[in-house]
Amino acid sequence: MDLHLSGKVAVVTGASRGIGLAVTQALAAEGASVVAAARSTTDAVAELAEHAQVHPVAVDLSTADGPARLVEEAVSRFGGLDVLVNNVGAVRPRLGGFGSVTDEDWTWALTVNFLAAVRTTRAALPHLVERGAGSIVTVSSVNAFLPDPAVIDYSAAKAALSNFCKSLSKEVGPQGVRVNTVSPGPVATALWLGDDGVAATVAKAAGSRPEEVARGAAAQSVTGRFTRPEEVADLVVTLASSRTGNVTGADFVIDGGLITTL
Repeated sequence: MDLHLSGKVAVVTGASRGIGLAVTQALAAEGASVVAAARSTTDAVAELAEHAQVHPVAVDLSTADGPARLVEEAVSRFGGLDVLVNNVGAVRPRLGGFGSVTDEDWTWALTVNFLAAVRTTRAALPHLVERGAGSIVTVSSVNAFLPDPAVIDYSAAKAALSNFCKSLSKEVGPQGVRVNTVSPGPVATALWLGDDGVAATVAKAAGSRPEEVARGAAAQSVTGRFTRPEEVADLVVTLASSRTGNVTGADFVIDGGLITTL
């Protein structure tokens, strides 16, 4: 199915690996020009840039001016903007309990998981409105509505992110800009499975092995496995497409049946 993304210009944040890299690959495969933003450029993104319309940008989106500089470079490079994918995010398990989470921890979590998307969206919105048919897809998390004390600051930040996107969708929908969120459960990326990921951190504290922690997390899903990055990417790219042209203000859960309530 043609997603009508050929010739469109997209910005993807957190594009160096995991979900962001998969989204960048999927958009490029559909013929879009993609500005792939990350703190540093990986070999995977650099290699992709050699064979597709992918422009890597090294930028720290946790800074106040990083998001605006990113959007400015994207518009300068490709002449406009049609799609924004807010994907950048990070989590640090807080295994010492709420009392151990400092102001600095809260500021870090809210900046990376919430404010980075707010600032990038604010910079991108005028260009999306100018196109008259823009799309913003934001990667949130099931933790937005499945609060977990082990990631209390992350859960709160993701809840704020989903709320922000729903509110924004009501304002900018009449201007032709659609705003949707995707809420994954555990995904087979470095965030969960890397050397410093959630599984490794929890395993170290519990005296177990990362593989055991990961298996336990996967077993909570009906499908018994983690979601793959490319499965999230397929959903994101479909929402970015005009094929879902009357879908806005919606959240799509992709968690293998982890959430058992309506």
